Amino acid sequence: MHLLNADLHSHSFVSDGTLAPEAVAARAAEGGVQLWALTDHDEVSGQQRAREAALDLGMGWVGGVEVSVSFAGETVHIVGLGIDPECELLRAGLAATRAGRRERARQMADGLAQAGIAGAFEGALRHVGNPDLISRTHFARYLVECGVCAHTHEVFKRYLTEGRPGYVPHQWARLGDAVAWIRGAGGVAVIAHPGRYKFSANEEYALFTEFIAHGGAAVEVMTGSHSNAEQLRFADAAVEFDLLASRGSDFHSPEESRTALGALPDLPGRLKPVWEALAERIEGPVAA
Repeated sequence: MHLLNADLHSHSFVSDGTLAPEAVAARAAEGGVQLWALTDHDEVSGQQRAREAALDLGMGWVGGVEVSVSFAGETVHIVGLGIDPECELLRAGLAATRAGRRERARQMADGLAQAGIAGAFEGALRHVGNPDLISRTHFARYLVECGVCAHTHEVFKRYLTEGRPGYVPHQWARLGDAVAWIRGAGGVAVIAHPGRYKFSANEEYALFTEFIAHGGAAVEVMTGSHSNAEQLRFADAAVEFDLLASRGSDFHSPEESRTALGALPDLPGRLKPVWEALAERIEGPVAA
């Protein structure tokens, strides 16, 4: 079980990915993934399609979601694994978290218009599978489409981060609420890609300790945006805080994602894999 090729962080066009849940499942299977989770942002409406596709392809499957959280002035993402997608507590919390995205998107478009980029709201909508989940990623794809930038990473750097014309802050869920929704749905809460957050050492320590106090249980160690040094750093953090370790590519698109589904390094042997705590929630061949 320790060397299981698990990919427990990926996105479809239900949130800000570009592929259907079935197409993401197919790419996971092609990449040799044995246990897969679709973790769309603040939305679970793709879970049944993901489940059926995974089982048809012979993969193990667990329900998943990625909840947007505001913490210490940063947007932090908390992945929920092994969740029941039909849990009313979780669904209500996610609906509340999604509220306000459209107005924020209009404000982002206004900022871009002042920087000389017209029609960004309508352009971003062309890249949206779910209008309730319009996000910075959809604006980034539009700016690449119309030739303002060469790729989405450049768009974020020039236009969509704090202090840039298209950046609009948003108040997401509270950390304790996000963990409570995930646990209420029978899942395990995971700090996603911790290396991405611009926290001081004290703020990072506060994130981990508060997360654990609320019942959070795992941290992503192997993920597409982590450098080798960050993989080692957060492996150490998993040991220090006695957290389970997770592994997921954070796949969004064949053109944009840094890491293919199933292509991450194995978890270090000294860590406790999160899927060992998910055994009762796994469907498919891994459960056998």
